[in-house]
Amino acid sequence: MQVAKPVGRNAPALKYDILSALAVHALSGDKHRHRSVLRIMTLITTRYNWRSNELSIGREEIARLWSVNERTVKREMAKLRSAGWIAVKRPAARGRVAVYELDLKQIMLDTMETWPVIGTDFQERMQQKPERDTNVVPFQSKPSIPPPQGEDVWAQVQSILHERDPELWSSWFKHLNEAERAGGLATLIAPSRFMADYIAQKWSGRVLAAYSRVDPSVRTIRIEAAE
Repeated sequence: MQVAKPVGRNAPALKYDILSALAVHALSGDKHRHRSVLRIMTLITTRYNWRSNELSIGREEIARLWSVNERTVKREMAKLRSAGWIAVKRPAARGRVAVYELDLKQIMLDTMETWPVIGTDFQERMQQKPERDTNVVPFQSKPSIPPPQGEDVWAQVQSILHERDPELWSSWFKHLNEAERAGGLATLIAPSRFMADYIAQKWSGRVLAAYSRVDPSVRTIRIEAAE
């Protein structure tokens, strides 16, 4: 599944479609989902920069927008990060608020089951491949082999990562192995120090989000090198 960047001529329509998917997804769940999705929609409509995929906002301002205290903000933002919907792009520093980014593809994957409620035209529109704005044809890599299915937690995590992005899985995640999982910490082993450091810096949030869908008790991951 591909998600077009909501910029350019069709940007307004795509933004409405994304918000529609979120709204219907919220209403299909319980009151807790209603509240969580309404909160992220509030951040999108008030402070989100679609073009740069940046949400620049401090905890105090979020608390004001949501009419809650900052402790609730901290808890809710952690839940959204665990779901893989948002990630910290640049942490807060003195005199500067944190900058977050949204994972629109993960949001669309999680709302997909409610698309039929909106209509077949919506489904067809959202499943269309985005138009290319260049005449350069990208290199098509050979499809990777999906990870094995099974009841094992790590196998299920691998399946989620593969479904989310097969090419990324083939390049990075398939080389990881789970060494230990205890006390809310999952320790993964990468074949090299470079790979361990790169995944930890760039993709640890996505791996943790995949874990949260299989074993919510995992709250932290650590990636070590086999060398």
